[in-house]
Amino acid sequence: MTDITLLIVDDHPVVRDGLRGMFTAAGPGSGSDPGSDPGSGSGFRVLGEASDGREAVELALRLDPDVVLMDLRMPGGNGVDAIAELTRLGARARVLVLTTYDTDTDTLPAIEAGATGYLLKDAPREELFGAVRAAAEGRTVLSPAVATRLVTAVRSPAAQAAGTALSAREGEILALVAKGTGNRAIAAELFISEATVKTHLTHIYGKLGVNDRAAAVAAGYDRGILGRS
Repeated sequence: MTDITLLIVDDHPVVRDGLRGMFTAAGPGSGSDPGSDPGSGSGFRVLGEASDGREAVELALRLDPDVVLMDLRMPGGNGVDAIAELTRLGARARVLVLTTYDTDTDTLPAIEAGATGYLLKDAPREELFGAVRAAAEGRTVLSPAVATRLVTAVRSPAAQAAGTALSAREGEILALVAKGTGNRAIAAELFISEATVKTHLTHIYGKLGVNDRAAAVAAGYDRGILGRS
């Protein structure tokens, strides 16, 4: 069975070393990990490591791994922006978020950006291996805590307004637009690409029901997103 190739993305070297060691010990050609069904698993091969979102996008496009293990909160380029950029560029790799955070502000944007799965760092070794295999096959993987949050969000009355609620990053971009900041300057300030800024703006326009920057700012003030004018 073909080994699953991986790119590990985390800003902490100790975490990257630990994950690399774990997957290296399990493959390549290792087959099933202990505790899994015999013959059900592939081995693993780590192709590279990245310490932030921007490097992750570059390496994912160059190395073409099956799965990217993506942390979310990293200086120099966060995971959600990296996921959105990989989705926009049509990268083949599936992204499995592996993070400490399971809050709504982290979970929902990552999944909306295109993550295939979301797992917490305290997941057991066998669960992580199984999640990587599932992600490589294109199957959605969610930790129990994250799954519960998503179900609650969908069933909540507030979910009716979910389509119009801006994410934290979208709110940041709208605030900068309100200050008259251009796309290039926004990209530089937030450490993302201009293309990602444009993607966020498209989402902002759609959620606010507007067609341009001026109308978006006006709607932002009207809805209290930017305060009151």
